[in-house]
Amino acid sequence: MLCVSNLSSSYGNIRAVNNVDLLVNRGAMVSLIGSNGSGKSTTLKTIAGMHSPDSGTVKFGDRDITGWPTHRLAHHGLAFLMERPTSVVAPLTVEENLALGSAARRSNVPEMLTRVFELFPRLKERRGQYAGTLSGGEQQMVAIGRVLMTDPELLLIDSPTIGLAPAIVDEVYASITRLHAEGLSILFIEQNAELALALSDHTYLLHRGSIAIEGPSATLRNSQEMVDAYLA
Repeated sequence: MLCVSNLSSSYGNIRAVNNVDLLVNRGAMVSLIGSNGSGKSTTLKTIAGMHSPDSGTVKFGDRDITGWPTHRLAHHGLAFLMERPTSVVAPLTVEENLALGSAARRSNVPEMLTRVFELFPRLKERRGQYAGTLSGGEQQMVAIGRVLMTDPELLLIDSPTIGLAPAIVDEVYASITRLHAEGLSILFIEQNAELALALSDHTYLLHRGSIAIEGPSATLRNSQEMVDAYLA
């Protein structure tokens, strides 16, 4: 479904991502882990068209989407949730914020709202509340809900639970796991390696911009090779 080949990306003279290859099959849930500064976010931003690659290709289905802008990707079924999104429109209600997401693919607004409210019942309770008055965790739910309003085939998620209370972390990941169970393909970054390995089907470990190790998550969870690579 998503095939990334020899992807490299830099900030000035600093190579942040170096010849990365990764694959997300249809219906898979794939995690990308690594220490801070390993290139995880840059990899996702480059795939999602928010950062220009130096070289390499990104294919989504039968399309070469290398360098496509984020809004064009959303129109074709690939959605990206950034780390700590700041795009909640404070003067708009929860429901109005969610409806903004439907414009990318002109999805069925009532149908998609029902889906989002099933995932996040507390948003249904607050559908008429101004988004700026929500807690940080609730705003993150709105951000996730808005990308779901595009009715994506593949969802890229960068560290969705950073800074959130443990109870909200559980709620967010329960919703993401449910989306995966319903057939949505997901590529996500998670700082907690143990959690990422427990949730995903397949894991890639980045180290200094390159893939250090990859494989089925269930195998890597008890792998000394994973421990050695993570601590390298």
